[in-house]
Amino acid sequence: MRGSKNLSRRKALANSPQSIKRARQTIKRRAHNTSLRSRMRTFIKDTLNAIATGDKDKAAVAYKAAAPEIDKMANKGLIHKNKAARTKSRLNTRLRAM
Repeated sequence: MRGSKNLSRRKALANSPQSIKRARQTIKRRAHNTSLRSRMRTFIKDTLNAIATGDKDKAAVAYKAAAPEIDKMANKGLIHKNKAARTKSRLNTRLRAM
């Protein structure tokens, strides 16, 4: 994570205990959100790779696994709901074009 080492310096933060706690929570949330975003991208890449190989059954299974993951990330606010819909639509269009 970029900048995580700098947040341990107290002079870089406000002095209130609340702001110190908020900075600590932000570091944890950022790490968690990064892992979730990476997980979603992995599902998308797996689907795209399956489509690229031309194996329709494998691609369909990969898409069925990716679609709920994309929806989960949209519900959590990690990505916008319109981006989730657009991503699923583009994957499905490629799948149907096989």
